[in-house]
Amino acid sequence: MAQRLSSLLDPSRINLQVRGVQRATAIKEIARQLDGHPEVTNYAGFYRELLKRERIDTTCLGNEVALPHARSEHVSEMVLAVGRSTKGVHFERAGEDVRLIFVLGTPKANVTAYLQVVSSLCRLLKEPTHRTALLAADSPEAFIAAVKVAEGA
Repeated sequence: MAQRLSSLLDPSRINLQVRGVQRATAIKEIARQLDGHPEVTNYAGFYRELLKRERIDTTCLGNEVALPHARSEHVSEMVLAVGRSTKGVHFERAGEDVRLIFVLGTPKANVTAYLQVVSSLCRLLKEPTHRTALLAADSPEAFIAAVKVAEGA
């Protein structure tokens, strides 16, 4: 069975007030929430791979959502950090401002789970009502609750 997105979320890794308005600054701010995560064995290595992947192609999914991600040997289990921006973060290559950013790290060998989580996230976020609920959540706990509702939990 596919892993639920809500099972990857931790209130301490959800920032509902991202300050950075430039892509690189905002990604760094959000990714930093994974520094010290027990499943991130080498944060600096993971972060380098995250930036390397971001340089290859934009991770902007449209609808004010981005998914910076890396399959990395520096992650022992899948990890997720979330950032939300009121002003929007400009993703240059996409020519779009993003308000929801999901930073995902997964072990290189865990391709199937990675694809399932990305697919689940894309399905959830394509629905305007789900995005609206995530943008309106007033706390990390409310954000997780909105994800659970969207998952049908």
